[in-house]
Amino acid sequence: MKLILKPGSRKAFKKEVTEADLPLFLGEVVHPVCSTYSLARDFEWSSRLLFLEMREEGEEGIGTFLSIAHKHPAFVGEEIVFTATVVKIHGNELTCSIEAKVGDRVVATGTTGQKMLTKEKLEEIFKR
Repeated sequence: MKLILKPGSRKAFKKEVTEADLPLFLGEVVHPVCSTYSLARDFEWSSRLLFLEMREEGEEGIGTFLSIAHKHPAFVGEEIVFTATVVKIHGNELTCSIEAKVGDRVVATGTTGQKMLTKEKLEEIFKR
């Protein structure tokens, strides 16, 4: 793992809310807004963008935790900006804070954790 990032390093990406992001249970859309589980996917991706900069040949990341506080709605057609900020790097573990915003409106905040392992080690874990 390349230790090229430090606390405060940031990465952002933008995503437009689509129908595929709405909360759907048993074939029924619950609300016409971005679901918490879609935010979870994008929180993971935003922190992974930082992780990818640190990854070396033969390594891969695995999530260790995710927390989300869903604060305000994001509607279909709106663009959410996800910003991941490195909180800490401890050994092979990266912790990031995440903020999702539509303009000035904070849609969600949270944290993610990931560990960097060799691909061989991951295969061992998955075979257990």
